[in-house]
Amino acid sequence: MFQINHISKFEVKHLSKDNFDRALLNAIDEGLSSLGNSSREAVLHGFEASSQMKKEDIPLNLTEFRTALERIFGSGSRYLEEIITIRLCQKLGLGSEKLESNDLVFSAKELRRHFVSEGERRE
Repeated sequence: MFQINHISKFEVKHLSKDNFDRALLNAIDEGLSSLGNSSREAVLHGFEASSQMKKEDIPLNLTEFRTALERIFGSGSRYLEEIITIRLCQKLGLGSEKLESNDLVFSAKELRRHFVSEGERRE
């Protein structure tokens, strides 16, 4: 079940839940920016309009965000998930080779478990 490989205690810097969420949102922005800024804005606007959530709510609603990506991009959404997951790993100081899966929802949950202290986690 444990999907993150070879993370040593020296690689784990504990983050507040807000800092982790900020890193995740930045990774999402960068991942979506690979489509171009206009497309990034369109995806985020579409998500906000269809879900009644703000961009800042995405870290706690990753499943809904992934569903929105799948509605828009079909199977191509997996490519975006992979880019976002890699960007998140980079922001946390890890190489993406540490992950066995590029599933955004699962990887973000596992990374949150490692980087955010248990008392601060929101899942």
